[in-house]
This record gives sequence, structure tokens and C-alpha cells, in this order.
Amino acid sequence: MFADNQDFSQPFCTGGDVKEYEANYTQVPRDYWKYMGLFKAYIESIVNTGKPVIARLNGMAVGGGNESQLACDLSVIAEHAFIAQVGTNVGSVACGGSTQWLPITVGDRRAREILMLNERIPAYQALEWGLVNRVAPSVTKDGEFIERATPEQIKKAQKEQDGYAINLRKLDEAVDELVQKLINKFPECTRYTKQNVNFWKDLAWHQSIGHARDWLSIHYSSWEPLEGMQAFVEKRPANYLMLRERAAAGKSSEFKWGPYSQTCGECGATGIPAEFNYCGVCGTSLNGNE
Repeated sequence: MFADNQDFSQPFCTGGDVKEYEANYTQVPRDYWKYMGLFKAYIESIVNTGKPVIARLNGMAVGGGNESQLACDLSVIAEHAFIAQVGTNVGSVACGGSTQWLPITVGDRRAREILMLNERIPAYQALEWGLVNRVAPSVTKDGEFIERATPEQIKKAQKEQDGYAINLRKLDEAVDELVQKLINKFPECTRYTKQNVNFWKDLAWHQSIGHARDWLSIHYSSWEPLEGMQAFVEKRPANYLMLRERAAAGKSSEFKWGPYSQTCGECGATGIPAEFNYCGVCGTSLNGNE
């Protein structure tokens, strides 16, 4: 069983720390390549485990959290939890498992919707789409479980208001039921079944994860993650249209101060951003600016 967090008030896993990304990898993009190597090894440790792995989703599974549960063989989600991707919202791409495995799991069109729109997938929708195997009731009212709780009831349960609460007993029972069924199967046959079923996952993963690791590392030197992750840290909307408007106006949408195209005629400094009015080395005016 894979349970990233046992506390019902906490998420299952929210993936990478965007604050860390903004503080570290937008400053030293090459270090993301090292981080991605560790994440790759972590995901592969789940996929390559010689036993079935069950994801126990006690809360939201977002970004790398969804990739973690996709790496598992089976998945059970508490009714109050949800699944989502956030990559294109914050200047990244969910290619640590989601771009590879969502098309296999939910189909091409739904995969594109999840990855491009970044909308929440509630528990029963996740079940309908094939993202999980079971939904376990987790919302109670005065100690009694509620089937198909409404969004309002879920909010009250998470805040423990008006007699509502979150209870993970049925989630644990659903996971235990699957465990007991798996135990009563031949272990070598089960292991090789997993290995064979992994064929398409392995193919998609190994064909793309290496260049995904390199592309993401390079991309951290561009404007998209800088704007997206700073907006996340500052708790403000990202200015998505600003980059498009700059491109439409013939300006750079990749570099904040334009491409490194100017040379100072006074001191000979090169690689000065196109939108700089003065040389950063000697202070000489550029392009006739006073």
C-alpha cells in the first residue's frame, strides 16, 4: 500500500514544492535535472516493485501526487479527495508520469483535458474515468457515513462543522479488501502479470522521461516558470496574456528583458538584454538613451 500521508486533514500528495522550485530552480535551472533524477528513481521504485502497490488516496492527489498514484497498480480514493494537474498553470509540464500514463489510463481526449485545463477531478468522476478502482465514503454526519456527499457537505466535513466530519475507516476497509484478495493469488504469477501489464507504461515512460528531464531543466531558464511560480508564491493570478501580448508586439516572450543581443560600444560588454537602456558594466547609455 502507498499512503503518502495518514492524516485526513492533509493531502495524499501535492507533488513538487512550487515555492522550492521558484526559490531554487528558476535561479539555478541545471539543478532541476538533478532533482528530476531523484523523482524518476522514486516513481520507478513504485512501478518496478515486485508486488502490487495500492494507492490509498486519503486527500487530494495533485501534480506529482497524481503521478505517484498512476505509478501504482490499484487505487482507492476517499470520497472527499480529488485529483488534478497544475503544470500549465505554474509554468511546468506534468511529464513525470502524467503525460505518459494518462492517455493509457483515461484515453487521449480526457488526458488532454486533465493536463491542459488543470481542473479538479472529484472522486466519483475519477472512478468513472478510470483514474481509480474504488471510491470509499469518507464524510460522516453525526457519526453516520453519507453516500455521495455533496460539495457543501464535504466542505463542512473538512472544517468539522454542524456535525460533519471526515472518517477514513471505510477507506482502510476498501484497501484491506483489495489486499486480502491479492494475498489469495499466486505470488509469482501476480508479479509476472504486473510485469507484462507494465509494458505500455514502460514504453511510454522510457521513450520520454530522459528528454523530459532535460527539457524541464532548460525551461527553468525561461520566463514562463518565473512568472507562473512567482505568481503562485505571491498568491496572485499569473499574467498569462502578458507573454502572448509581448510576442504579438514583436518582443520576447522567453526573456524578461529581451534576448541578449546588445553590445556596449564604450566598454565592449556583450550579451546585454535588448530592452536594457544602459550597460550594466559601465553604465553607458545604449540605443541613444540619455
